[in-house]
Parts: sequence; structure tokens; C-alpha cells
Amino acid sequence: MTTTVRVAHSPDSDDAFMFYGLASGGVKADGVEFVEELSDIESLNQAAVEGRYEVTAISVHAYAYIADKYRLLDSGASFGDDYGPTVVVPRGSPIRSVDELSGQRIAVPGRWTSAALALALRLPVFTPVLMDFKAVGEAARRGEVAAGVVIHEGQLTADEEGLQVVEDLGKWWKRRTGLPLPLGLNAIKRDLPIQLREQLARTMAESVDYSLANREAALDHAMQFARGLDRERADTFVGMYVNHWTSQLGDKGRQAVALFLHEAAERGLVPRVKPEWQER
Repeated sequence: MTTTVRVAHSPDSDDAFMFYGLASGGVKADGVEFVEELSDIESLNQAAVEGRYEVTAISVHAYAYIADKYRLLDSGASFGDDYGPTVVVPRGSPIRSVDELSGQRIAVPGRWTSAALALALRLPVFTPVLMDFKAVGEAARRGEVAAGVVIHEGQLTADEEGLQVVEDLGKWWKRRTGLPLPLGLNAIKRDLPIQLREQLARTMAESVDYSLANREAALDHAMQFARGLDRERADTFVGMYVNHWTSQLGDKGRQAVALFLHEAAERGLVPRVKPEWQER
């Protein structure tokens, strides 16, 4: 008997890269048929509330709201190690510090994204303006908001889009904690049989390792989702978010996730949860 498992991730070059092992058929699981589902990360966060997918990419921020339905996988994470989402303002703006944006309207790429939570930890008082991540930079450039928090490829293209970076939230977090900023994770449904959860945890880890071992082919696949980046910059972006943290979080990665959620809970920004991990 074959079990169908829906695996959901965002249509971004880094996610596409790490899922290449599955997408290419290079990695398989006995008795499991994988169905790949693509959606932006904020939509995946909301879908996880309903428990829609057996395995799904989520924002670390969102885990606080879905911990009753999902456990976290030790592979497939996206961390910003001394880099991450950036706060941008129009080029030529007199604003030089995030602190100058206190109380202002700031565009964020979705309510439950980790970028939105990182900004809330950095800047206690501001008015979030929720919008699709692809619209954030342009809204900031046009002055529709005082600033924006850009993610994905926008972190590499701010200057050519007429924006200037006020602060890199990954650098801010690293200075404070000495840890990488946890942004995205893969999660697996709690109500699956334990044997299947363990099998899927192994398979997801194997997909990441397969992609890293077959980098050029995986990058070819990821280029379909590079949103205008040339291959060199797509390679740079993938390398930022698919690396040793993605292969296996380990103790330090788990510590970063726990601290991020703990600090947010202490501030009343998210429900208090204790991250639980699905071992391979």
C-alpha cells in the first residue's frame, strides 16, 4: 500500500534547492508517494493552522500558533547567520537608525513571518502594514510606508531598487545573542504514525544532503524560482539559506529557535511554547 504525503514549501530558490532531492526523484521513501505543493510562506503558515499538509515549510514565528498540530524537523531550516531580513527606506532618506522608525508605519511580509517577529523584537513600537513580500520594497520606495522589511531575493537587490538598508536584523540578532537568526523550518504533522514520521524525517534530511552533494543540478532546478536573479546571485542567495544549518540544526540551532520564541513570549508577542523535534 502506498501512502500519499503532501510536502509544501514556498516557490523560492532556496526552498526549491533543498527539495531538489525529492523533486528530481533522487531521493525516495519506500511506500510513500510525494506530492509537492507550492505557496508563499505566509499562506503556508495559515494552512498549517488547519493541518493541511503532512510536511510543510513554516516560519519559526508561526510555530507558536501551530505547535499543537506539528513537530519540528531537524533538517530543512533557513537561518540567517549574521545576516537576514533587512529594514529598508528610500534611497536618500534621512533615516539612519531603526530607532528613528519608532511609532511609524512599516511594511512587513506577513503577520506570522519571522521577519515580522524579528522587527517586533528589535523595535517595540511601530504599526505593521501587512503585504505580500514582493510588494514591500516598492511600498517603501514610493513612501507609502516609512520603511519595509524585505526578505528573500530583496535582501540582495535593495540598492538597485532605489532603497537603502537601515539595519540587517540578522546582524542585530547575532550581536545580541551570538546565535544565527532562525527564520524558516520544516514541520511534520503530529498525528502521523510514529514510524512514518521517522521515515519522513530521514527522507527530508536526505533530500537536503542530496541537493548539497549535487549543487549544480540543484541550482539548475532552483533557477526556475530565482525571480530575476542571475545565476551567480542565485547561487549566493541559496548559499545563504541552504547550508550546514539546513542539513542539521544541532544543539546550537535548536537553542536559537528556543531563544527566539522565548524572547517573543516574554514580550507577549506570541503564545509560550516549547519547541518539540521529530528525530530521524
